[in-house]
Amino acid sequence: MSNNFFENIHENPIIAAISDVNNLDDAISSPCKIVFLLTGDILNIEEIVGILRKNNKLVYIHVDLIGGLSKDTTAMKYIFKNVKPDGIITTKSNLIKAAKGLGIFTIQRLFLLDSLSLSSGINSIRTIRPDMVEILPGIMPKVIREIGEKTNIPVVAGGLIRDKSDVIESLNAGAIGISTSNKDVWYM
Repeated sequence: MSNNFFENIHENPIIAAISDVNNLDDAISSPCKIVFLLTGDILNIEEIVGILRKNNKLVYIHVDLIGGLSKDTTAMKYIFKNVKPDGIITTKSNLIKAAKGLGIFTIQRLFLLDSLSLSSGINSIRTIRPDMVEILPGIMPKVIREIGEKTNIPVVAGGLIRDKSDVIESLNAGAIGISTSNKDVWYM
C-alpha cells in the first residue's frame, strides 16, 4: 500500500477528522488532503473509504471506533485486504504491531491525562515504533516537543484545536500536522 502521508502533510498540515458520516461531503470539499475517519462500521467502511479515495483524499481509519470489527490480527487482515485505507489509527499496541506486520501505515493515538500517561505513552512509542503518533489534547506545546524529542517519531496534534493560534502553537512546537473535526480549522 503506497503512502504519501508525509508529502501531503507538508502541503497542508490540517487533517479533517470525521466523526459523523454526515460530514463526509464537507471533508471532500475541504482543502484537507488527509482524512482521519473516526466513524463507520463493518457494513459501510469500505464504501466510505472508497468515496474519500475517489475524491483524492488519503484515508486513515481509527480501527478502535469501527463497529463490528474485533480488535485483533484478523481484523487488520480484513482491513488490509478489503477496506484498503492508507493507514490505521489506534490506541492499542497489539493492533499497531499487527498492522505493521502487514505493511500498513500506523498512527498510535495517545490520550494524555497526566505525567503517568505521558511517561507510559513515550515508553509505548519507543517500544512499538508506530509510523506516527497523534496526541490528544493537541494544545500542549511543551508535551508535543517532548514526545517528538524523546521518540523521534512524527507527531500530529488533535483535540481541542479551536483556532489559528492553537494551530500555530502546535506546529511551532514540532507537530507536523493538526487533526480536527472543527470545520472552520479545515480552511485555515
